Amino acid sequence: MKIKITAIIGMLLFWASFMMAEEKTTIRFGHFPNITHAQGVIAHALSRQGKGWFEKSLGPNVEIQWFTYNAGPSAMEAIFAKSLDLTYVGPGPALNAYLKSNGEEIRVISGAANGGAALVVKSDSPIKVPADFRGKKIATPQLGNTQDISCRAWLKAQGFKVTQTGGDVTVVPTANPDQLPLFQNGGVDAVWTVEPWVTRLERDAKARVFLEDKDTITTWLVSSVKFLRDQRDFAKKIAEANVELTKWIQQNQAEAQKLLIDELKAETRADFAPDAVAQAWNRIQFTSDVSRDLIAKSVQDGKDAGFLKGPTDTSKLVETP
Repeated sequence: MKIKITAIIGMLLFWASFMMAEEKTTIRFGHFPNITHAQGVIAHALSRQGKGWFEKSLGPNVEIQWFTYNAGPSAMEAIFAKSLDLTYVGPGPALNAYLKSNGEEIRVISGAANGGAALVVKSDSPIKVPADFRGKKIATPQLGNTQDISCRAWLKAQGFKVTQTGGDVTVVPTANPDQLPLFQNGGVDAVWTVEPWVTRLERDAKARVFLEDKDTITTWLVSSVKFLRDQRDFAKKIAEANVELTKWIQQNQAEAQKLLIDELKAETRADFAPDAVAQAWNRIQFTSDVSRDLIAKSVQDGKDAGFLKGPTDTSKLVETP
C-alpha cells in the first residue's frame, strides 16, 4: 500500500511540474499603426509570421498579444484598466498618466523615436507666418496626445489664447485617417500630425510643411508599474530586445521598411508606397536613448498646453529594469 501511495504521489508531482512547465505567460503589448512606432509595428509583423523578435528573448512559454491604438490617451487608459502591460506611446499621454497617478502606474523603460511630426498647411494657403493662424482650425490626432499638446503649446508661445473648445485658434482632435478628407474638403486649415500621415498629406492633399517638429520625443516604450514589479525579468529582456531591435532598424532600413509597410497594410487596410515611407523615414530618428532634456521640454509643453497641472516631479518616470 505504501509503495502504491508513493507511486501515486510521484505521478501527481510529475504531472504538476509538467503542467507548470507548460503554462504560458501572456504579455499584452500595444503600439500605434505609425512609422514612428516602427519597433512595435515590425515586432508585431514578426510575431504574425511566427518569428517574434521579443518572443526569442522571452522563451517558448511566453505569448505576446498585440493591440493597436490610434493615439496615446487610449493606450494609457488600457494600462490604468490593467488590460495592457506595455506599449509604445508618445511622451504627452505618458507624462499625463504618470503625473495623474502620482507616479504609481507608468514607467519609461526605453526610448523608441524622436522627431517625425510636423504642422502642415495647404500648398496655396495664405498662411505664411504664425500670426496668420488666428481664426483658423488645426486638426491633431487626439485630445491630449503628443502632437495635440505640442500644437497647443506652440500656439500659446505665439501669443494665441487656445481652449479645449475654441479660442483664437480652434484645435480639432481628429483621428489620423480622418484628417486627410477633412483637410482636402476645407474642414480644417492645417494639421499637426506625425508620420506616415505628414507624408500622406504632402502627397495626397498637396500639403506643405509649415513647421517640422524635430527636437522632440515622439515615442517611448513604457511599462505598467505592476508588470515591472511582477515580471521584472521579462521587462528587462523586453527593454534589452528593444535596444537590439532599434539597432537592427538603423542598420537594415530597406528590410525594416518592407516589414513595416506590409504590417501597416494589415492593420489599417491602407497602402503605403515604398517611396513615401522612405520620405517619412528621413524625418525620424530611431533611438532607444531617453533624453532628460527632452523630458523637461515635454513637461513644459504639457504645462503650457494646460494638460499638466500641479507638481511635475519626474524623478521616478524612467526606470531601466
